[in-house]
Amino acid sequence: MHSKVSTMDQGRRSKKNTTNSTTNLSQARITVRSIDHTRQSKRAKTQVSRRYPEAEPRNRYPEPVTKEHDGRSKEKDITTSTMQQQSQEKAKPTRQTSPQSHGGAAGVVVAEDSYSDGDDLYRAEEEIEQERLEKDKLYSAIPTSLPAGECSVEEPVDLLTYCKREWRGNTTKSDLIKTGYFKISETYDQLRRVRGDNYCALRATLFQLLSQSNELPDWLKKHDVTKWPREVLSKKDLNLQWRFPFESRDRDAGGAMEQISHYLGHLKEKWQEAVRCNGAEERERLCQQVFQGQEEEYGLLEALKFLMLRTAVQLHTDMAEGTHVPEFCWLLFARDSSRCPSTLFTNHLRHVGFTGGLEQVEMFLLGYSLRITIKVYRLYKADTEEFITYYPTDQKDTWPYICLITEDDRHYNVPALSVPKETKPASSKFDESGAPRWNRPKQSTTL
Repeated sequence: MHSKVSTMDQGRRSKKNTTNSTTNLSQARITVRSIDHTRQSKRAKTQVSRRYPEAEPRNRYPEPVTKEHDGRSKEKDITTSTMQQQSQEKAKPTRQTSPQSHGGAAGVVVAEDSYSDGDDLYRAEEEIEQERLEKDKLYSAIPTSLPAGECSVEEPVDLLTYCKREWRGNTTKSDLIKTGYFKISETYDQLRRVRGDNYCALRATLFQLLSQSNELPDWLKKHDVTKWPREVLSKKDLNLQWRFPFESRDRDAGGAMEQISHYLGHLKEKWQEAVRCNGAEERERLCQQVFQGQEEEYGLLEALKFLMLRTAVQLHTDMAEGTHVPEFCWLLFARDSSRCPSTLFTNHLRHVGFTGGLEQVEMFLLGYSLRITIKVYRLYKADTEEFITYYPTDQKDTWPYICLITEDDRHYNVPALSVPKETKPASSKFDESGAPRWNRPKQSTTL
């Protein structure tokens, strides 16, 4: 009897072990399939980034050159490759720095999320939502106005003098930046510093538009841009919780679009006024009036953000319909945080100026929205083919262009040319027109 019971127990154990082995094998197969699926997904997404290298998102956290209030530089002896490696080791860092001292203006906290490279673009929804909530907490750091009489775009200074003052060291990075400035000096001899808050890229672009445009673009000339906000709102179900500078609360979609409509109308007026200016001095006075760090300036910058949103809506619709779109669109909407115009606004454009600036791929969108080519001298890439980058790349021979300078793809300044002063004739033998001046013979006196 005892032998029979033992035989039955052994049979049950054998059957149980067989069942466990089968279960483990099934779980292993599921795990392998999951890993294969994840690898295939990452491989496909990596191919998208490799296909469009010029639109690949920048490393947002190279070690910056911190500026003291007296304008001196504190450089760290870290090469570009080392800086990129350090930033890649951080999965999702948050960095808070004070912008460059600018005319005594109160600093604005700059807090930007970081993408390392490649797969960091593709994140879980929980991460994106958590990041958005963290950004919202920082909205108390809204832009601050400048002291009376100061401009958010400074007077031009000699470009090479600025370079020597800001980059005194002999580190690898310092030498690279100096090389970039010397290359730029072959075309431009002056530089204008732009206030270093999170509106920096938009501000530098708008300044160049107002100071250089000779005519209104067709999209601004032929359309009533004040109607565009309502049109966008009626075509797309967008959650436009818009916050404007100097306001402590978000506006609902209706109130926000009404305010944006006003800013778009003002943008057209100022652009027309700039086109009608007679000469560089009159344009300079106009820009001095606009870029005072007041509501007028920030309203125009918010208008540029709306133009980017409207263009994103159009491009996303074209992609859905199979229409040809610029190459940068595939990367713009490949990010998990901007799969559609609504998430692009919620997770990116809404925060521009407050808790973050424009990403490199969004610079393509800015240029495309304004129908201009933004030519950027990227100084930290002075030894590569990416030293001069065009946003966008496909219209650089047909659209008008403006030029900007950046040392790190975060802060942008404006290159300028000195205007030669009128020279007087070198000798009193010539009149104001340059013709020879004849002396009348003296009258003879009779004795």
